Amino acid sequence: MISPDAARNVVGIIGNVISFGLFLSPAPTFWRIWKARDVEEFKPDPYLATLLNCMLWVFYGIPVVHPNSILVVTINGIGLVIEAIYLTIFFIYSDGKKRKKAFAILAVEILFVVAVVLGVILGAHTHEKRSMIVGILCVIFGSVMYASPLTIMGKVIKTKSVEYMPFLLSLVNFLNGCCWTAYALIRFDLYVTIPNALGAFFGLIQLMLYFWYYKSTPKKEKNVELPTVSRNVGGGNVTVSVER
Repeated sequence: MISPDAARNVVGIIGNVISFGLFLSPAPTFWRIWKARDVEEFKPDPYLATLLNCMLWVFYGIPVVHPNSILVVTINGIGLVIEAIYLTIFFIYSDGKKRKKAFAILAVEILFVVAVVLGVILGAHTHEKRSMIVGILCVIFGSVMYASPLTIMGKVIKTKSVEYMPFLLSLVNFLNGCCWTAYALIRFDLYVTIPNALGAFFGLIQLMLYFWYYKSTPKKEKNVELPTVSRNVGGGNVTVSVER
């Protein structure tokens, strides 16, 4: 019989794979930016938010804060690198005003994380206290990110069209939330459970809306910029651009 720790590791590895796919989903957008040498109307906000989310989850998962969470560290560490690459491309090809604004937000995020790290390491001296402080921050930011698709769900209901809510991303987002919720429940971790359970719930609602409004969606050929899609532990939001 498989042990709980072994089952948790298997689920965590699957979660790493799913989250990795979500981190890569904005790649077509940045390939477009790279080819055009212009960020056009794309905004850096989702990538800055995801970067902050990843930094917090990496800190949460290290042994001095929350032991036995290496799979949380690995996927968010990978996400941190990927988001940094996205933002580097954005900085290179954005104009001065956009670049300064993005740099300012990035600087605030880095200062915030440094303050959290120093405050937790110097002010909290047990794993329980450190996990609680960092975990609460992760829950707050993760929950806000997972709730972000509410705007697009409202648009689907209003227009009776799923044109701007792609099925595949909704499905993967749902599976990602389910996988990391299962991971957190095997060896109960409240701070991983809350945002990912919300993610699974909102992902399920998106799928239900998709099937409900799919037939009423106008069929037409056009290029669209898709809305932000959340991911967590695996952590935040992504914006992708595809042809329909």
